[in-house]
Amino acid sequence: MKYVALLSGGKDSCYNLLHCARNGHQLVAAASLGPEQGKEELDSYLYQTVGQDAIEFVGRALDVPLYRRVISGAAVEQGGEYGGRDPARSGGVSGDETEDLYELLSTVKTNHPHVQGVSVGAILSNYQRVRVEHVCRRLGLTPLCYLWQRDQEELLSEMIEAGMEAVLIKVAGIGLTTKHLGKTLAQMQPTLLKLNALYGSHICGEGGEYETLTLDCPLFKSRINLDEVETVVHSDNDFATVAYIRIKKASLQPKTSVSDVFDVAIPPVLAEPFSNLRNIAASGLSPQRSDTPTMTGSISSTPSPATSSNKIGPWVSVANVQRELCEPLREVTIEDEVRECFETLKARLAKHSLTLANCANINIFLSSMDLFARVNAVYATCFGTSPPARACVAVDLPAPLRVRLDCIAYAERTSSERQALHVQGLSYWAPANIGPYSQAIVADERVFISGQIGLIPSSLTLPSPQSLAFETALSFQHVHRVVEALKNNSGGGWKGHMQGIVYWLVHKDDIDPVRAASAQYEEDAYAPTLFVVVPELPKGALVEKQVLVHTGQCDIEDDDGTLVRRTVEPFYEQGGQESQDNSFHWEVSAFKEIPSRVALICGKGDASSLAKHLRSVSAIQSLTTEALSMRLFYKLSAPEGKYSCPDGVPITPIPCRHIASKNSKDWDYAILAICTSTQT
Repeated sequence: MKYVALLSGGKDSCYNLLHCARNGHQLVAAASLGPEQGKEELDSYLYQTVGQDAIEFVGRALDVPLYRRVISGAAVEQGGEYGGRDPARSGGVSGDETEDLYELLSTVKTNHPHVQGVSVGAILSNYQRVRVEHVCRRLGLTPLCYLWQRDQEELLSEMIEAGMEAVLIKVAGIGLTTKHLGKTLAQMQPTLLKLNALYGSHICGEGGEYETLTLDCPLFKSRINLDEVETVVHSDNDFATVAYIRIKKASLQPKTSVSDVFDVAIPPVLAEPFSNLRNIAASGLSPQRSDTPTMTGSISSTPSPATSSNKIGPWVSVANVQRELCEPLREVTIEDEVRECFETLKARLAKHSLTLANCANINIFLSSMDLFARVNAVYATCFGTSPPARACVAVDLPAPLRVRLDCIAYAERTSSERQALHVQGLSYWAPANIGPYSQAIVADERVFISGQIGLIPSSLTLPSPQSLAFETALSFQHVHRVVEALKNNSGGGWKGHMQGIVYWLVHKDDIDPVRAASAQYEEDAYAPTLFVVVPELPKGALVEKQVLVHTGQCDIEDDDGTLVRRTVEPFYEQGGQESQDNSFHWEVSAFKEIPSRVALICGKGDASSLAKHLRSVSAIQSLTTEALSMRLFYKLSAPEGKYSCPDGVPITPIPCRHIASKNSKDWDYAILAICTSTQT
């Protein structure tokens, strides 16, 4: 695609251009924001403003039009989100410096209407990423962020090896002084590595330790020479000197030759641990694997349970949201059916004084993935900034239903109690969520992760030729990287424990290889895990991994009544019972200190004994009072109303073509319950 380079002049914004070119994108313009005339630097939360006196030379070195704008706004909205979660209030924030970027890129689009992307050199800054992505969404542009979440030590080495010549023009970190100003990345590499080892300083300066100006890179048509500079010391103390270079005179030195072919390191699509998982999944593939989805039984037309809701503490669940089937049955468009579902959902949430903005996770079940685009178009109108996590699959819904959904919402007291990860830029990290859903939502230390299919992040395409093993490994890697990014967002300090996993598949024969990979993956080991076969997944994927994680953090009252932040570990239990006519299996992940529990109950045979089993096993007896929501997975051959569950617990029936767990490949039904209590 044609793109505009968002330039600070530093190493990151320029190095990202090499990756944009390597991925086939075409640079047509550059854009930069800076302080007004006479001001050399602003205390901006969003932009690098030092070195702006040389940005004209960077634009000329790239030989593209450079668009500039003075920063007039301030950091009005300083939170982790930008714009409102309500779609009616999801636009920009008046007076915020982010709106200067909106106006700048609007000007670029007016002059270059074919521009589709924006190059952004963000590595770790969520503050910057959230705001740039917000502007891009409003302008219909795709962020190109190939440095996002990269290992900084590897990145610095790659920049040097690629021929990037960038010099330090500002220092503001421990161990850095005026003597380091003007030195190149190659000259500074040993010092930066040493400071990282001693003090944890960011190797690429992501903590504001230093800033750079790029004098040359393989895309430059000319090299920038700094002919006259002076050092300005802002503050000088024993802890950290703050100083920068004032560029008084510079010039361009044309290169004798500029090649369109250059060497830039591309990280492997699969990191080593996940490459091993691909091999495990590949070795388990059946040579007689069918190429068509498994179909068993027939679609039941038995009326399903009515929409229901439940509130425990700050949590609210709404189950089995679907169109109301009244006689005489009227025909409606799929768009109207989705709108009716959301009106029902909003009404249920309103009974508990919540809105759609409180939703943490939504599951959408469609009668066909052919409806996905039309459903998504309506769905997108319901959410603004930081939409809920989501999984969407096609199941054999009883006719004439085409849409069914369920929801878990959280009533946060302050906005900081709910954290979203909604990365919309193309990168090497994990798939961008271009649509109206977040990669993950964290609320009350629970992490709802959107269903992850095996997309290649840099292109958002499935592997070609299609490969179950490759897709499986990618889905594992995406979940892992989402959790790691959340840890970075919050400053770390937590491990993250998987408490519930659903693998959605489209072929019965694929259960064994995916289960084999899961069995060898340490993070899956102690989580209730279900493998279910359905007709279709998004984009024609073969596998989708959906996970509920707990951070393992909690506040526990000390002896003197003080709340102390602690890290706790869950315990995992499983068991079962068998008789001549039926069998029963259960798995539970729970904490002793906090009421976060996920239970999986699987059964085969006569379902009338289910209630008795629930009463007889101490580990799952609490489901009758602590189950916030339940998803009932059942075989098509059984009617939706066949299985009874604890009274008052919202339950969403999900017809499946095959159901398996860690220890068995063939169940008639399974219940996955998310539990909590009023202690939360």
